[in-house]
Amino acid sequence: MKFVAVLPHLDERQRRLYLASEAGALGHGGVTAVAGLAEVSESTIARGQEELAGEAEVLGRVRRPGGGRKSAAERDPGLAAALESLIEPHELGDPVSPLRWTTASLRDLARELTEAGHPVSAPVVGGLLHEMGFSLQGMAKTRAGRQVPDRDAQFRHINAAAERFLAEGLPVVSVDAKNKEPIGDFARPGRTYRPKGEPITAPDHDFTRPDTPLAIPYGVYDLGRDTGWVNVGTDGNTAAFAAESIRRWWNGRGRLDYPGATRLLITADAGGANSADSTLFKMDLAVLADDSGLDITVMHFPPGTSKWNKVEHRLFSRITHSLRGQPLTSYEVLLQTISATRTSTGLSVSAVLDENNYPTGRKLTRAERKAVEQRVERDEFHGEWNYTIAPHDPVQDPSTSPEQKLAAPIPPEATFLLTHPALTGMSRDQFDQLVDQLEFPDSVRRAEEFLGAAKPQHGRHHSAGQAGHGTAPFLGCSVYFGDRSGRCSSSWGGLPDGLELLCGSMGKHHDRATSYWPAFPGGFPL
Repeated sequence: MKFVAVLPHLDERQRRLYLASEAGALGHGGVTAVAGLAEVSESTIARGQEELAGEAEVLGRVRRPGGGRKSAAERDPGLAAALESLIEPHELGDPVSPLRWTTASLRDLARELTEAGHPVSAPVVGGLLHEMGFSLQGMAKTRAGRQVPDRDAQFRHINAAAERFLAEGLPVVSVDAKNKEPIGDFARPGRTYRPKGEPITAPDHDFTRPDTPLAIPYGVYDLGRDTGWVNVGTDGNTAAFAAESIRRWWNGRGRLDYPGATRLLITADAGGANSADSTLFKMDLAVLADDSGLDITVMHFPPGTSKWNKVEHRLFSRITHSLRGQPLTSYEVLLQTISATRTSTGLSVSAVLDENNYPTGRKLTRAERKAVEQRVERDEFHGEWNYTIAPHDPVQDPSTSPEQKLAAPIPPEATFLLTHPALTGMSRDQFDQLVDQLEFPDSVRRAEEFLGAAKPQHGRHHSAGQAGHGTAPFLGCSVYFGDRSGRCSSSWGGLPDGLELLCGSMGKHHDRATSYWPAFPGGFPL
């Protein structure tokens, strides 16, 4: 019968209207007949006839507006207010307010509301929160910290320089080191497609040991070519490692992509191994500039803005995506996974393993620091962030003797080994202090030049606590000894700058002033 075939496909209102139309077609007694055949009540058909007689409009829904069961908020007018009081305390951060229920689950909220006299289920609480404009969200790290002066101006300065270099066909790279990765059977965040019920398993506790191998990926992203180079270190993230990573990129990829380049622009963070304050990083870049013949311009992002560095979201984000959900059981697995990183925009990545040792604790002497600073040409705009290191030109360095030009530099590794405590019998700090004591200060040398023409003459001795003139046993200069406070001052006018300070540095009262000093026999009388 057609009722059995058609009615299951109609909703409540459609069935009511259809049966009313069939009953009207049968005439007198049609309501009773159709109700019996369709197994519905006569009142349902009568209600349908009333809707047809009133020219019922097409509603697009089963029930008329307002029909059906009332919502929980309508049945309980105080429910929404009670829920809002839980998730939004009147005084945000009030220590005596109930738990910050924005972090509670729907079941916790439903239980609290029920105990407060508002019986409700967890799904209803979820619907109410949605209606109130709430959604489940994680924390967003968007609030910037204290902004340094000229932060935005430095961004524009870097962008203008990068555009200028790229327009001239010169290389522009963004560099940074990624977090250390333990090598072994360790779980990693992320998910990968696997056969159902067959996940990649890992130990339930990830504890690294002192001998656990570590991988330190240092990335070099080429903005012009959209290529990445990752130097995976195994020792330490030092300035030497950062410079060596850039060197390897240039020798392995850069000089091939830019055969005629004479300049290189590097954008880097203000901290870390390639810190803007690191003299070691500048020294190693100077060596790279000498070897490659490049004028290396470095521009550091202001402190606290490392996320704007291109290598972060152009290279490292894609590498993290490639490394998701699988253990890095060996260096080879890490290298192959990084090298397989690709994007639809054409990004390609190369990865190499760097097993060199990069010891920490390297220190530069004053002469080395001065030499490095002379090589650095600082920009007029924030020279602490922007500077250029040009290749060394021996012709323009008259202070270098032919012997020094031919002498090979002592490798830092050799210096590090020769100053080992097992060889020197003292700690490295004690050795550095000894070197500082043996270095001849510039002020002493200037004093020698000033006093070099003095004639030898014997000084006079004075007993303890007695003021008078005498010759100093320190620096070979005569000073005026004061009282037991240890203060001394020169009574000679026109002495070189720093000489009086050095005399005052004796720091104690001398009861007897000797009249001899090896550099100045007989002293110099005042």
